[in-house]
Amino acid sequence: MKAKDIMTQEVAIIRGSATVAEAVRLMRLKEVRALIVEARHPEDAYGIVTETDIIAKVVAYGKDPKQVRVYEIMSKPCIVVNPDLNLEYVARLFANTGIWRAPVIQGELLGIISVTDILMQGDFLENPKLAYLQQKLQEAISNARSISATSGNDSKAAAEAWELVDEIEAEAGFYGALKAEKTAKELFFERESQPVSIS
Repeated sequence: MKAKDIMTQEVAIIRGSATVAEAVRLMRLKEVRALIVEARHPEDAYGIVTETDIIAKVVAYGKDPKQVRVYEIMSKPCIVVNPDLNLEYVARLFANTGIWRAPVIQGELLGIISVTDILMQGDFLENPKLAYLQQKLQEAISNARSISATSGNDSKAAAEAWELVDEIEAEAGFYGALKAEKTAKELFFERESQPVSIS
């Protein structure tokens, strides 16, 4: 699944010049935990103001929300997500940056995605990434062996097929697959180079 598959398309937007009181009213009305702060012109970046910003920067210090402006507490530029980014990468982006939500942007604002969206709508229970990669690895190994048998071990097609095997093996290792002493490619070519005994 990708970010665009689970993002919320209806995004609540506010101006940076609005007061925090206006932001809170809009959050309550729309029942959201964050507002995207609109860009002032085409070259400007989007911002974001979250419930945490309001609590930590206004409420915690007893400030008057009618006197504080959104631009004073927002994050800008904010971290954004590409709509075609796979969910595990969105989750890793959130984990590495400590954010809970981000706008989905590709040229224009398309939506917003949050950790709740990933938890509630993600397919990670049904399709864990490591299991998927292990299946793809077996398919790639089988394909590479077949290409090597038909086109020859030194052919460009075989080299490309084994390169794909290496890439999938590396990605699976990143997701926690046990690292073998030798790669599938090394094992294949080791077996191929052994002399055949005729009895």
